[in-house]
Amino acid sequence: MNRIKLIRVKLLASAINAERLVKRYITHLRKGIFKREKKIVEALKEVSFDVRYGEIMGLLGPNGAGKTTTVKILSTLLIPDGGRAIVAGYDVLEEPEKVRENIGVTLSVEKGFFWKLTGRENLKYFGMLKGLKGKELDKRVNQLLKELGLEELEASDKLCEEYSLGMKARLALSRALLTDPPVVILDEPTLGLDPPSARTIRTLLIDMAKTRGKGVLVTTHNMFEAELICDRVAIINEGVIVAIGTVPELKRYVSGKVSIEVVAGGLDLGHDPDLSKLGFTRDEVVGTIDTEEGRLRVKILCSPGEEEDMIAEVIRRIGAAGGKVHRVDILEPSLEDVFIALTSKREVGSHGKLD
Repeated sequence: MNRIKLIRVKLLASAINAERLVKRYITHLRKGIFKREKKIVEALKEVSFDVRYGEIMGLLGPNGAGKTTTVKILSTLLIPDGGRAIVAGYDVLEEPEKVRENIGVTLSVEKGFFWKLTGRENLKYFGMLKGLKGKELDKRVNQLLKELGLEELEASDKLCEEYSLGMKARLALSRALLTDPPVVILDEPTLGLDPPSARTIRTLLIDMAKTRGKGVLVTTHNMFEAELICDRVAIINEGVIVAIGTVPELKRYVSGKVSIEVVAGGLDLGHDPDLSKLGFTRDEVVGTIDTEEGRLRVKILCSPGEEEDMIAEVIRRIGAAGGKVHRVDILEPSLEDVFIALTSKREVGSHGKLD
């Protein structure tokens, strides 16, 4: 076996191998009416991670963190300004055609279909573009329509313009799996879906990795989903991978902490509250949820043994602001707590090592 083949066999141990990926964009800032100033934005700053066959890797990060840019580079839709990416054993720059033959990609569940064709007709069309034909094409399309539940929903022969968001998501995943690729890359595959549709897609993703041995990369904002299906998670913030590991490994970042969730009412904080008005510091608060109609739900991290003092202080602060505490829960830190802690503070190394 020659050196090139040895390298390929070694790389095939990983479905995806990203090494120090860099991507820069040039934008222009307006300076007055006629003057613009050029600005270089670093979307990715030496991003490195791998996805193994038989696992689901979650790529988590706030908006603008670099998730979609990473996915587009791995899908050969963007050219990196630095670094290297190997997908299914092929270099995205040197062998993009081979990469495309071995991946299934979904970047949006609502785009890329012909709305005046049925779901079945769309899949047949895209299957023919991928080289499928005849009985093989019909068999694969029927199999996917059944697996994704579109036959059960009687959606196979409906026009795509009549599809709900959940149906479109199922059809988009069906299209990505037409050639049964070894590597699947999905950008927010369950975004906005109803619980049954999201569950169907999550179940299929687990089956693809665990039963069929595919390498699956999923970007998501859904912490519950990431904790439920991902074998490992990479957290990206401002173009930097700040941590990589299993969910239990990542939770060690906030180990020794207790999460207190407080629900209160009667507060006039608006939809984007400034919690400093209640005396909370950035270090105390790890997340806020639901501020409609004066209702506030806030999570606070504190050390064990400090729970009673912290609860009493929170009740005092909310009472001083005219509010009333409805419920207090003491919880184990969640993946969401880890995510917020890692993306709100830069206390981590640039290559996924916790400082």
